[in-house]
Amino acid sequence: MGNTKSGAVSKEILEDLKLNTKFTENEIVQWYENFKRQCPTGRISKEEFQSIYSKFFPDSEANTYAQHVFRSFDANDDGTLDFKEYIIALHMTSTGKTNRKLEWAFSLFDVDKNGYITKSEVTEICTAIFKLIPKDEVANLADDENTAEKRADKLWKFFDKGENDRVAEGEFIQGVLDNDEALRLIQYQPFK
Repeated sequence: MGNTKSGAVSKEILEDLKLNTKFTENEIVQWYENFKRQCPTGRISKEEFQSIYSKFFPDSEANTYAQHVFRSFDANDDGTLDFKEYIIALHMTSTGKTNRKLEWAFSLFDVDKNGYITKSEVTEICTAIFKLIPKDEVANLADDENTAEKRADKLWKFFDKGENDRVAEGEFIQGVLDNDEALRLIQYQPFK
């Protein structure tokens, strides 16, 4: 009783998620029941995650971005997300506090997981983000951000670094906190 094999979320995971997310106990239990229904093994593969994620962006190509999101939340690098990793991913990408979101954003941009972000990593993630933007919205973008490369260049300038320099996590977070434009460039918010 109370363990994942019995079909109920364990007390330990429940308490941890209540402490580390904004979700209530009832919400977590509901998420868990849905998760177990969709993923009877208790784990979600990268492909399953991409399929779920792409439903949030039906007019876009979300697979590349979803792969990066998946990588950033696969804490133990086993190629799957367990329930806890999945809920933390949902929380961080939708409702997390700004500093926590920026810590996650840093891990998203740190493609090689070496603790630093390079200009090429910024370009890689900006390219994935750019693919989320529907074609009809691209035409409305400012001239200095209407391609993935221009967005990456614009974002990189906020960190005041040379082409071959690196940005540490603290510098990244402070650079984004200090500039609303940088915050906007590290994400895609569909026009409402």
